Amino acid sequence: MEETQRETNWCDEEDREAEASIWKYIFGFTEMSVVKCAIELGIADAIESHGSPMTLSELSSALTCAPSPLYRIMRFLMHRGIFKEELNTHGSPCYAQTSLSRRLVRYGEHSMAAFFMLNSSPLVMASLHRLSARVLANESTSPFEVAHGEDAWSFLAANPAHSHLVNEAMASDARVAVPAIIHGCPEVFHGLGSLVDVGGGNGTTLHMLVQAFPWLQGINFDLPHVVSEALEFHGVEHVGGDMFESVPKADAAFLMWILHDWGDDECIQILKNCRKAISENKGKVIIVEAVIEEAKMDKLSDATLALDMAMMAHTNAGKERTFKEWEFLLLKAGFTRYTVKSIRAVQSVIEAFL
Repeated sequence: MEETQRETNWCDEEDREAEASIWKYIFGFTEMSVVKCAIELGIADAIESHGSPMTLSELSSALTCAPSPLYRIMRFLMHRGIFKEELNTHGSPCYAQTSLSRRLVRYGEHSMAAFFMLNSSPLVMASLHRLSARVLANESTSPFEVAHGEDAWSFLAANPAHSHLVNEAMASDARVAVPAIIHGCPEVFHGLGSLVDVGGGNGTTLHMLVQAFPWLQGINFDLPHVVSEALEFHGVEHVGGDMFESVPKADAAFLMWILHDWGDDECIQILKNCRKAISENKGKVIIVEAVIEEAKMDKLSDATLALDMAMMAHTNAGKERTFKEWEFLLLKAGFTRYTVKSIRAVQSVIEAFL
C-alpha cells in the first residue's frame, strides 16, 4: 500500500512538472520574440547609457514609447531574470541591468545581440519550421533550401543585408569566445609567426588575436564578397578566395565555427587544404568548435545541442560533432596527433598537428 502511494505521489509530481514544462515549449517562440523586442527597442542600451537603474517613466521617455506596454514587456523580462528591480534613492522601483541583460546591449563588450537577431530573423525561423520535412524525407537538401529556393551560401552571396547580419553575428560571438581562448590557452599561439583565419568573416577574430599576440602576422581569408566589406586592422591582411580550392600559406591555420557547416567529405577537403598551407616545422591547424560530450552534459550542452539542430535546419550536411567524430575527420585528413582543450565558451580548442 505504501509503495503504491509513493508511485502515485511520484506520478503526481511528474505530471505537475510536465504541466508547467509544456507551457514553456508552447510559448518558447514568445520568449524569443520578447527578447528580440527588447533588443529592437534598445532597452539594455538605454539603461546602460543612463548609467544607473531607471524608473518606468524614465525608460519610456528615453525609448519614446508608451509606459503601459513597456511595463508588461519589462515584467516578462524580469520574471526570467533578464533585468532586475532595484529601489532608487527616493524609494521608487527601477529597472536595473544584469549580467544577462548586458549581453543584449548592441555594441557592448559581451554583446550577443547580433547573434540573437540573426537566429530570430524570419529567414532563419523559416528553415526551423521545416525541420520535420528534413527528417522524414531523409534527404541532403536543407530546410533552408526548401524555404528559400537556394542553399545558404548562394543566398548569402546574393543578399548583402543578410550576409552582413551573419558577419555581425559571428563577430559578436568572437567577442565572447576569443577572450576565452586568449586567457584559457594562450600557449596555442606561442612560437607562431603567421596565422591564416580560414572563413574569418569581417576580420574581428583575427584582429583580437593579433592584438593579444602582436608577433602574429594575420591573414583573414574568406570569400571575395565577404572580405570586400572587412574593416582594415593593423597586422591583418584580407585575402579573398575559396577554401575548397586552396588556403594561403602560414605557420598555422585557424578555423572557428567553419567545419560544423559542412559534411565529413567537405571537412576533410578543407582540412587537407589547410594541411598543405601550414609550415612543416611548426605547422598546425587550430579548430574552435563545439565538442559534444554525450556522457558528460553541462550547462552549455543545451546550446551545443541547439546548434546541432540549427545546422540540420540551415545546412545540407553540417552538424556539431562528438570527440570520436572529430578524431575521424582529423585522421582522415592526415594529421598524426591532436589535443582538445576546454575553454569558458560553447566551443573547445582542437589543435591538429602534422
